[in-house]
Amino acid sequence: MNNILVVDEVTKQFGNHTALRSVSLEIPENSIYGLLGPNGAGKTTLIRIINQITYPDQGKVFFGGEALKPEHISQIGYLPEERGLYKNMKVGEQALYLAQLKGLSKHDAKERLKFWFDRFEIGDWWGKKIQELSKGMAQKIQFIVTVLHEPKLLIFDEPFSGFDPINANIIKEEIWNLKENGTSIIFSTHRMESVEELCEYIALIHRAEKILDGKLSDIKKAFKNNIFGVGVTTEAPELLLGELKERYQVLSSSFDSREKQLDFSVQLPNENSTSLLGFLGSKSNVNSFVEAIPSANDIFIRTIQNKGYAHE
Repeated sequence: MNNILVVDEVTKQFGNHTALRSVSLEIPENSIYGLLGPNGAGKTTLIRIINQITYPDQGKVFFGGEALKPEHISQIGYLPEERGLYKNMKVGEQALYLAQLKGLSKHDAKERLKFWFDRFEIGDWWGKKIQELSKGMAQKIQFIVTVLHEPKLLIFDEPFSGFDPINANIIKEEIWNLKENGTSIIFSTHRMESVEELCEYIALIHRAEKILDGKLSDIKKAFKNNIFGVGVTTEAPELLLGELKERYQVLSSSFDSREKQLDFSVQLPNENSTSLLGFLGSKSNVNSFVEAIPSANDIFIRTIQNKGYAHE
């Protein structure tokens, strides 16, 4: 797979503060790549370097196989967490102005804006001033302006900030559509539920360093604890639970007396779950047996703790 963006050993300092320390990343083409980390980790500095707002002290960035240069800016769209719309300008007037800054003709800009305003059903906002809009409404305008010139790479920094759940889902659908149409996307956030829904690849940056990266599904496999959630029907839950605890490491349990269902989680010493299933089958009816795959949030916390940052 080709990479749309490669960050090679990038270091950036501001006075005595190191914002990034030898960070390397590879962003595959046509993917959604989660850039994760706590506030102050270095994510925004990296994004500013990609957008050529600032430059690395050491290391290089490559875009589409070439060293990053000013003309690449026209192929990048950036939605910052802190929005940059002019409050006293009218929505349509401002959207046209920003679209032309991205290289679109006035005619093309009008056509594309009409498409997006119709898509979001916001045509009646054209003559309103930005200060008349709610934060979520202004966010929709910012999103449209960001994607309007159809860049090869989109960078979204906390794109769901200010949105209610319904509008957040609308934007998620549009992000998926952009990806399906060939756009590569960097998604910067500390909201792990959004990572689970959208990202194929992730990188975790903490204290200016990359401490984890790769395909999310592969990372989840690597972080598995061999823990299973089990549900069985039994007439003798206390007896069965006692026998289980003699043989296995039972982590938690509960019993529904009406349904006669015993639910428990168990950590096995190895990946072979056949012996447990055989034992349960001889003592009860097995209703569910599911391996517990760690969430992105679990991985985030465990990685930081394993690096010695448990008390942050």
